[in-house]
Amino acid sequence: MSFRLSQRDKDIIGFINQFRAVDRDSLVELFFKQLKSPVNACNSVIVRLYRLGLIGRTQQYSPTVYLPVDAKIKKNSQKILHFLSILDVYKQMCSYSMPKNVIVEDKPTGRKGGIEPDLFCIFKGSPFWIEMQRNQYSDQKMQAKINLYEEFFFSDEWKALQWQPEDRSAIFPSVILITPVRYAVSSDYIRIIQVASIHELMEKHRSSAKQQRDGRPRTSASSSGIKINLT
Repeated sequence: MSFRLSQRDKDIIGFINQFRAVDRDSLVELFFKQLKSPVNACNSVIVRLYRLGLIGRTQQYSPTVYLPVDAKIKKNSQKILHFLSILDVYKQMCSYSMPKNVIVEDKPTGRKGGIEPDLFCIFKGSPFWIEMQRNQYSDQKMQAKINLYEEFFFSDEWKALQWQPEDRSAIFPSVILITPVRYAVSSDYIRIIQVASIHELMEKHRSSAKQQRDGRPRTSASSSGIKINLT
C-alpha cells in the first residue's frame, strides 16, 4: 500500500522515536494546539499513523501513550512513566524557550559505567544535563552519581562533544537534579542545581536576576539563587 506522509506526520513519528513514550495530550499541545479542534485533529492523525504501522501504542494509560513501532519496552513497563517524566520536563522548557540539541537518555562517555543523564539540551543558551529522580536515594548514592560527572569533567572528553561551540571555548554543562527532595551533594568543579521542576528553576533565576538589578548580593551557586546564563 502506498501512502504519503506530511511533514507534520514525519515530525510526530520522529518525536515519538526520540522521546520513546508520548501521551496523546502532549501531542495535542506540541503539534495541534493552533488548530480549531486540536484534539480531534490529533486523534485523526495518530490513529492513521498507528493503523499504517508507523507508531505503536499502549492503552494501559489514559490518555493513550504512543511508542516507537519497534519499542523494546513492555507496554505496561514503569519505564514508560520515566519517559513521560522526561517529556514533561521538555514541555516545561518549551513554555519558556524551545530547547536545542535535545538528546533523550544521553550517553556522552559512550561506554558502560559512565554518566547517563536522562536528558541533554541547550536551554536559553546554556547546556544542561538533567537527571530525573522519581525515587528517593541516599545522599551517598547521589554523591556517587556526581562523582561520575567529575570524572568525566577531568577526562576532557566532553570538549569534543558534537554540540560544543566552534567559535569559543568548550563548556561543561550544568547538572540539574529534578527532585522533590534536596540531597547533600557537592562539587568544586561542576555546577549542580536541585529543583523540583523547570518552573522552579526559572522562578529562582528570576529572583536572582532581580536581586542583581536591585544591587543586593547574589547568592552562591549552592543556595537558592541560580547563576546560569538563561537570557
